[in-house]
Amino acid sequence: MSTSVLSLTPSLQALAARRRSASAPGIAAATRHVTSQSLLAGGRELVIQHQGGEYHLRLTRNDKLILTK
Repeated sequence: MSTSVLSLTPSLQALAARRRSASAPGIAAATRHVTSQSLLAGGRELVIQHQGGEYHLRLTRNDKLILTK
């Protein structure tokens, strides 16, 4: 089972946004922003279905997000 911790600093978020916009010149990237609270809706886990697989987004005791397949 692979695990990724989703925690980017503001500077890394800005770098990622610049790379996204640089990869598609002339096309405005409309990135959606969603709070983890709205995704989890009061729960501690969310199952995301993607290309036939299931991914679990979990909120840890330390208020970190972990995405596992």
